[in-house]
Amino acid sequence: MAAMSETRHEPTPAHSFPRREATYAFMAALFVVALVLTNVIGTKLFVVDLDLPTTGFGGWICAPLNFFEGETLTSGILTYPLTFLLTDLVSEIWGKRRASIMVIFGFVMSLMMLGILQMAVRLSPSPYWTQSGFGLDDAAQMQNAFSAVFANPGVLLGASMCAYLVAQLFDVRLYHFWWRVTKGSHMWIRNNGSTGVSQLVDTIIVNGIFLYFGTGFGPENGWDFERITHVIWVVYLFKLMLALIDTPLIYAGRYLLERFLGIAHDPSRVSPPLR
Repeated sequence: MAAMSETRHEPTPAHSFPRREATYAFMAALFVVALVLTNVIGTKLFVVDLDLPTTGFGGWICAPLNFFEGETLTSGILTYPLTFLLTDLVSEIWGKRRASIMVIFGFVMSLMMLGILQMAVRLSPSPYWTQSGFGLDDAAQMQNAFSAVFANPGVLLGASMCAYLVAQLFDVRLYHFWWRVTKGSHMWIRNNGSTGVSQLVDTIIVNGIFLYFGTGFGPENGWDFERITHVIWVVYLFKLMLALIDTPLIYAGRYLLERFLGIAHDPSRVSPPLR
């Protein structure tokens, strides 16, 4: 009986456990939504047309963005960098195991999205399904438009899921590697050191597969190795710039989470507080 009493731990305050678990659930849900949106919108290629100042002080400030003027990027860059920020925040507060679980959640939800999309594409269109305002006057035109948007995600999702599992799990492990190397200090190193490498892995895999094998791309449509490599390089540089920009966000996110969850701030800690 004495041995049992010596191993007892102080109970977690009743009010803190639900808040901490609910916050983790919210972070995981936000992560999954951002990931699924990335797979939905990622088929669109767009040209950077920001019309920012190019001379004077304004031109100097906008120089990093002006570098991408006229380049072709994938729309997935609007949401996918957010997933790396979220995995880093969860790694920082809840640790590697919880971050890896969140990554698996995203993988399963992406599989579900793929299955539902493929079923929706194959449903017979109603004759009442038209959008005359967009020049789609009959159901066949609507079906073609719908298929054009959502049939490609099969290729994109196959590519992105290969990249996703490798890059996100790599990111989680690299984050904790840099945490150990820096002995808990300089969070910006573990944030950018993990995201920079994992984003490179992700960009090479997903864009390489999608642009080479995706419908409407590939060598038969002028997408040779040189052109694909150029898009990969430009997309990665843009992601890297976003990763550097989000550095203040991870500091702000850690501060807000610590305050909200009642965690004492310790800049020298070498492990997550809620493992």
